[in-house]
Amino acid sequence: MKQNTSKKITAPKKAKAKVAPVKSTPVSAPAKATGGAWSLSIYIYWFIILFFIASTFYILGRSHGTISAANNVEITEEALLQSGDYYESGKTKLLSGDIDAAVADLTASIDAADDNVDAYILRGEAYMQAGNYTAAMDDFNMAIEKDPENAVAFYDRALLNTRLEDYQAALNDINAALAARSIRPTNILQMRDLYARRGQLNLWLKNWEGAVADYTNSLALPDGIVSPSVYAERAEALTALGNFDAAINDYSSAVRVISEQIQGAATVEERELLSSNAMSYFEKSAALNLKLGNMDAARTDLESALTIAGALKDSDSVDRIHGLILDLERTTQTPSILM
Repeated sequence: MKQNTSKKITAPKKAKAKVAPVKSTPVSAPAKATGGAWSLSIYIYWFIILFFIASTFYILGRSHGTISAANNVEITEEALLQSGDYYESGKTKLLSGDIDAAVADLTASIDAADDNVDAYILRGEAYMQAGNYTAAMDDFNMAIEKDPENAVAFYDRALLNTRLEDYQAALNDINAALAARSIRPTNILQMRDLYARRGQLNLWLKNWEGAVADYTNSLALPDGIVSPSVYAERAEALTALGNFDAAINDYSSAVRVISEQIQGAATVEERELLSSNAMSYFEKSAALNLKLGNMDAARTDLESALTIAGALKDSDSVDRIHGLILDLERTTQTPSILM
């Protein structure tokens, strides 16, 4: 067995011996030149490959080092905060009224994740509260650019355009918000509020029919809380259209909603604001009743307004409304119950 194995091993050696003369035979000059060029090319080729391999590992190493920096760098509270953490922190500070700190945190959130659309929207809201309308517009525009179907971004930009008194641009944004919400519903925005906002813009743009239609759609929806201003503003549009009876009914509905909401008002200021609005609605209703010749209804409205003015200790309103009642009584020549 050993002898057979050694024979098998020696056979290749003999083959090499036969090949050796071939390798040692003279080679022409052109062949040498070709071999040299090929050798140089292969070295360059491998050098390029090794260079790119090294570069790849270097880049991957840096990326890995960035992702797992906590393994090599001392962990700090700031290092642990990611984009979402900064966002939540900024949101909390914005709700508490700390605008500057909120902007700082939301900026950090955006720096950590540029595609955080919600951070752009919230920072835009913070800028808007601070009165920095240019920065707010930039953020809302960026949010819409990154997410063209974000209803909240369009709605916030509509609010900003309303502050800038560009009502047509605001109306366009509300239309875009309605379209976006129909594609991607969100609980952040209620359809009731969107229609009410568009109704208000149509009212200011003197599109009375459009305003009435929007307010009607808002009131017909079950979601959200009914605002008395929706009834009152629809009454204004109906008044402009000459539909006084319907307008009077809306003012009555607005007062009814206020009477329900005032019971749950959390602060004195809120109750006073609701009461003041109710007083105004009674006066407007009285004016419409006068136009329709409903003198008794007009006086009832004015007396209700006078009662509220007295409760608010608003002496100017008391004097003014009392004067209106006296004028009404002189017109109708009926004795005043207030004399």
